[in-house]
Amino acid sequence: MSTISPSKDPYAAITEDLTYSYEGIFSSQSVAAAVDAARLALEPASTVQTYLPVLVARQAREQLMAAAQAEGHIAKTVPEIVFVCVHNAGRSQMAAAMTEHLSARRVHVRSAGSAPSREINTMVVDVLAERGISLVTAYPKPLSDNVIRAADVIITMGCGDACPIFPGKRYEDWDVADPADQPIEVVRDIRDDIQARVTTLLREILN
Repeated sequence: MSTISPSKDPYAAITEDLTYSYEGIFSSQSVAAAVDAARLALEPASTVQTYLPVLVARQAREQLMAAAQAEGHIAKTVPEIVFVCVHNAGRSQMAAAMTEHLSARRVHVRSAGSAPSREINTMVVDVLAERGISLVTAYPKPLSDNVIRAADVIITMGCGDACPIFPGKRYEDWDVADPADQPIEVVRDIRDDIQARVTTLLREILN
């Protein structure tokens, strides 16, 4: 009678894959530390543990890429923008999605927060879907120094979240209303306010 061996630890597999991807840039110990940090940041807020390894892999890869860019190991081919709000569940996610949608990949966008929520505001998902923008695979992400160091433009979203200050970067604070617990009509107005700000920003940095 054959037996089925237990599956490999998914986090060990993630570390192996990322070590291969970043060979010559980061040591296996540095990659393992990035995976551990992503797991520690995301595990407490994860609502579906089955999908946690997927989110950990994405977060670790994003953090390693940001670190590689910040340290000059990987050249940036387009401007980098990061949107920051405490919970990374409404305003910053909306701004990042809208920027990616409108920029035609002429910028690279990240979003993050110092105390990320368990999930994206469902009303935000709905009003963006009305514009053909999907947040199905999005998730709240923790803020890190590497994300700020890799960015050219840092936008805080009127929520009091503070970012590390590095020279040579553009910092702005947008006084945008919070969509939390608001009716859909108000969230649509917030979406339109963010779109107007995003279009202005893109004209300034791309022209």
